[in-house]
Amino acid sequence: MRYFVTGEQHRKSLLNMLVLMFLVYIALLWFSNGMMYFNHMDLTPDSVIAYYLGSEQQFTQPRSYQGMLEISHFHLFSMGMLVLTLTHLMLMTEFSIRLKIWLSCLTYGGALADEAGGWLVRFVDPLFAYFKIAAFVVLELSLAALLIAVITALVRARVRMGKASAE
Repeated sequence: MRYFVTGEQHRKSLLNMLVLMFLVYIALLWFSNGMMYFNHMDLTPDSVIAYYLGSEQQFTQPRSYQGMLEISHFHLFSMGMLVLTLTHLMLMTEFSIRLKIWLSCLTYGGALADEAGGWLVRFVDPLFAYFKIAAFVVLELSLAALLIAVITALVRARVRMGKASAE
């Protein structure tokens, strides 16, 4: 973290390379997250309802409390760590503080809403399927924005380092 706050990341090409490799890994995670979502449902409320409440036509059972609890337990930790890491990396970008706060809040909110959405559909009301879809879209778009922002900042830093070493 010290490297980003003090600006040392601009002089540390190894650190930039490691962070960039981490971001490639996270981009693959982001892609697979979308693939997993669309493997189970799509962006229509009926598909979300069928996934969480079961479907007689597809011969599927409703999601169980125990199964959802186990998934939430893992997701709350892993998504929290992912969002924490990406928002901390965003600190090194040249965006305004206001934009950094807004994007961070949007990403944290999207992650929590995405996790809560399934619970709301399953145990409160099927109409929360619209909320679940919106939360998924917000989460995916905000994670993509974070990835692009940090990758862009790293690429710009590497270009500056290359120009500085050439002089």
